[in-house]
Amino acid sequence: MAMLATSMKAIALLLFVAFSTSAATLLPRWKVADSNLVAHFAAETEKLSSRCLADVKTAEDWKQREPEMRRELAEMLGLSPMPPRGDLKATITGRIEQEDFTVEKLHFQSLPQLYVTANLYIPKNLTKPAPTVLYVCGHSPVVSNGVSYGTKAAYQHHGIWFAQNGYICLVVDTLESGEILGQHHGTHRENMWWWNSRGYTPAGVETWNGMRALDYLSTRPEVDTNRFAITGRSGGGAQSWYITAMDERIRCAAPVAGITDLENHVVDGAVEGHCDCMFFVNTYRWDFPQLAALAAPRPLLVCNTDADSIFPLDGVVRLRDKVRRVYDLLGAGEKCGLVITPGPHKDTQELQVPVMRWFNRHLKGEDTLIENAAVKMFSPEQLKVFATLPGDALNARIHETFVELASPFDVPKSKTEWSNQREAWLRDLRGKSFQTWKATRQPLEKVIGNPGRTHYFQRSDMSSHVPLSLDVLLDQKVEKIELVVGYPNRRTVTNAPSIVQGRISYPFTGQIAFISTPRGLVKADPKPIDFEAIAKKETQIRRRNMLLGETRDSARVSDIVHAIEAIRAHKDFSAVPIRLEAEGDMAVNALYASLFAPVDELVLTHLPKSHTNGPDYLNVLRFLDIPQAVAMAGERCRVELRDVKSSDWSYPMEIAKQFGWEKHLRIVPSGGE
Repeated sequence: MAMLATSMKAIALLLFVAFSTSAATLLPRWKVADSNLVAHFAAETEKLSSRCLADVKTAEDWKQREPEMRRELAEMLGLSPMPPRGDLKATITGRIEQEDFTVEKLHFQSLPQLYVTANLYIPKNLTKPAPTVLYVCGHSPVVSNGVSYGTKAAYQHHGIWFAQNGYICLVVDTLESGEILGQHHGTHRENMWWWNSRGYTPAGVETWNGMRALDYLSTRPEVDTNRFAITGRSGGGAQSWYITAMDERIRCAAPVAGITDLENHVVDGAVEGHCDCMFFVNTYRWDFPQLAALAAPRPLLVCNTDADSIFPLDGVVRLRDKVRRVYDLLGAGEKCGLVITPGPHKDTQELQVPVMRWFNRHLKGEDTLIENAAVKMFSPEQLKVFATLPGDALNARIHETFVELASPFDVPKSKTEWSNQREAWLRDLRGKSFQTWKATRQPLEKVIGNPGRTHYFQRSDMSSHVPLSLDVLLDQKVEKIELVVGYPNRRTVTNAPSIVQGRISYPFTGQIAFISTPRGLVKADPKPIDFEAIAKKETQIRRRNMLLGETRDSARVSDIVHAIEAIRAHKDFSAVPIRLEAEGDMAVNALYASLFAPVDELVLTHLPKSHTNGPDYLNVLRFLDIPQAVAMAGERCRVELRDVKSSDWSYPMEIAKQFGWEKHLRIVPSGGE
């Protein structure tokens, strides 16, 4: 008999948990009126918005807060620790000579084998180092017959125009649409949810590439390193914000159509129009004015159109107003400008001219009329850097290495060393993966009493807008609680009809239902959900979760914790042993819940061996993986892993053997092992 097997007689109460909190089973309010999820998103967005920069009331407040904000941003971009600044290996592969400027075609390596392709526009007849613009591109791929010429070809008119007006301008390709194609859409369309677990965002790579572009420009004798400016539109506008925030060498910035606030993204749905490179991993639960304010007090021009569907005007104005307040506190209000022109999300001359005049004013001390227009002159083939792409490029898979994983996981040599490691892991989990959890819980309350049965109700205070309803039906004295955790969209029940036809007949209406039956171990099957109708929205709802500093599954972990603590808080159940059981991805959620709400037994079937193919929690892979969580659980309770490969779990087995709780941990291998 298995170590954790329990006789049917001992089981008096079965609890089935089916989660929809933060799950992608509901549409946002403009599609389906589900008041719980809509209210949760709206309330959490309001919470983050209302506290954004609220603690900055004086110039001294800002000076004290700014370094910590920049440190937090670096971490949320995957730039903490900052990568090493190695040899750029900059190479010029060709030149185009024009009457009034030269174009150099070049590449450099921002990290070893991470190639950045670019075009450098240099005015002719310079007599001294010139002000220099870093132009970062948006999402305008130029591909012909399977060959990518880079976004720099689409935005060449900006480089030409700046050079014709006396500026050196480096136009830098994006990671996704450069000559070597990378990836911006990991969570947007590729189901790479492990990006969240790794704490990875392509915004971090783009920011790093921009910072290294400044390093390259600083080696050029034509460049005045005290007069760096940055601009770009759409995705380039977003990167203008990030690079300005992270690199104080930028002296003047004019992001175009590249930012709005959380209300636009989460509540109004603007997130659906953006890929992952627009966003940091929101560990510290920021709203976007915090990013924008890190430009202060340097000259900043916020540019947008009045009918931009993915950067709505109302959010842009709200953001700029919060940033302007910081500039005013610093006595630099006149350096925070706002330009709104008519039109949709489009690169227009009406937006280009104010940028040029802003740079002229703050980098040249001029305020003259702009007499020429930005026009394209070259074919994409003329601007191409590589004749043959390098065979060692990491661009297509940089997401696999850019953020350092926690490793190796050595077995501690002493209990003190293990204790310190365990506490560090738990601290990181609470602070950087499960930071949205609330501290207080509400216990179960008896609401109806029937002969032979008792009904209870409980509301989770994870969010007052997402209730956690529990129905508990008791047929006899409780000797053991079976808490079975599952998904509402997956049929895991083989004998549900016996419940419906026999003792249990009420519909599944809550997020969690506790069900008891004299048959013993039974899993209830909730009402089926039409997932086909909402499949296209599932991804975007999960991305909203990330923007609020949570994930769908971190919220599920919280719900399991709430359920266990609610049971423990009730006088009838406080001393009753709890056995927690789950399968697949939900087994991971149950595992982590057991670290914060202790149970007596943990039975996990088909447990994934890593978060790279299991549930995502923000940043978790930066400090541990699932085997380390199993080791911590094995110290607290009896753990049985079923239908797994034994070799995947050597770490927790070694820990258990080292510190004397090997009897707590049992592995039941897959049938083929």
